[in-house]
Amino acid sequence: MKTNIYVIYGGKSVEHEVSLKSGFAVINSLDKNKYNIYPIYITIDGVWSPLGLLENNIENPDELKKPSSNTISSSIGDFLLNQLKDGEKNIIFPALHGTNGEDGTIQGMLELLNIPYVGNEVLSSAAGMDKVVMKDLFAKYNIPQVKYTSIKLHTWKEDKDKVYGKVENELDYPYYVKPANLGSSVGINRVENRKELEKAVEEAFLYDCKVIVEEELIAREMQISVVGNENPKASVPGEFIMERPFFDYDAKYIDGKLIPVIPANLEPEVNDKVRKTAVEAFKILDCHGLARVDIFVTDDNEIYVNEVNTMPGFTAVSMTPVLWGATDGTTYSELVEILIQLAFERHREKNNLLNTRS
Repeated sequence: MKTNIYVIYGGKSVEHEVSLKSGFAVINSLDKNKYNIYPIYITIDGVWSPLGLLENNIENPDELKKPSSNTISSSIGDFLLNQLKDGEKNIIFPALHGTNGEDGTIQGMLELLNIPYVGNEVLSSAAGMDKVVMKDLFAKYNIPQVKYTSIKLHTWKEDKDKVYGKVENELDYPYYVKPANLGSSVGINRVENRKELEKAVEEAFLYDCKVIVEEELIAREMQISVVGNENPKASVPGEFIMERPFFDYDAKYIDGKLIPVIPANLEPEVNDKVRKTAVEAFKILDCHGLARVDIFVTDDNEIYVNEVNTMPGFTAVSMTPVLWGATDGTTYSELVEILIQLAFERHREKNNLLNTRS
């Protein structure tokens, strides 16, 4: 009997369109002789809209959009009652990026339903999404990272000048100001003075109730994919040559002016250290399945962990699959299958745990 795989994409997130492209790539990569493929589109308003059993490949990501007049709660109820094949072998592939998909929310729902799903679990997803929590964890384990501080919305509203002064006392300009819980470099600004800081913080608070401020570091940014459960392995590092001063949303997804360099040109000992540190960061966040770890390398070959992305972009040309192709020849379809099997492995492991007193 075939396995039913539900690929969930879209979502109530600023990364909605990126997720659509990831879902498109995953769906077309799946072996239709092995899987019954059920695309599940989540609208920008959060409504679940199933497309039914997929018979053929999709030609364009826009074909995966399906408007719905349903409510969020009734649409999820319909999915559980009428779409999910109870009693059959099922798995979920949440090709979701950013809030309401990569942050532990949908993972918590799937845990309650006891359904195997690809990727990270509640804790690692939530911690990886919140840059402040993530950096605080790394600080506890002495993972090298740039100096940072954070601002909460209610504190900022109470006394903005005091907050700005605190930032300036703790950090040296220039800074990067970011929403704490967001991906794809949305809402990020580089600032060199108080006026720019004020404007950047106001913009960041449009996207989140917590903001992180980091000192600028002049360095190259390496991206390393880590895949596995209890014995994760790191890919070769890769990097982008870019025209923009930093890796913002337009640079990633719109301009098309990024030039990937894979593997990155690093001295052998630095290459090894970067890969080892990526695995260490993966384990500290208790990741499972996959993650992309971004690490800065300075001209002096010092390394600093920037962040961990617990569901990185997953199009056919995204860094994660391309890095594995360069590492050991793993194809996109093979990588998807590896992640599916890791999900089943983790699900079996958790289901062997006792839920009652022995």
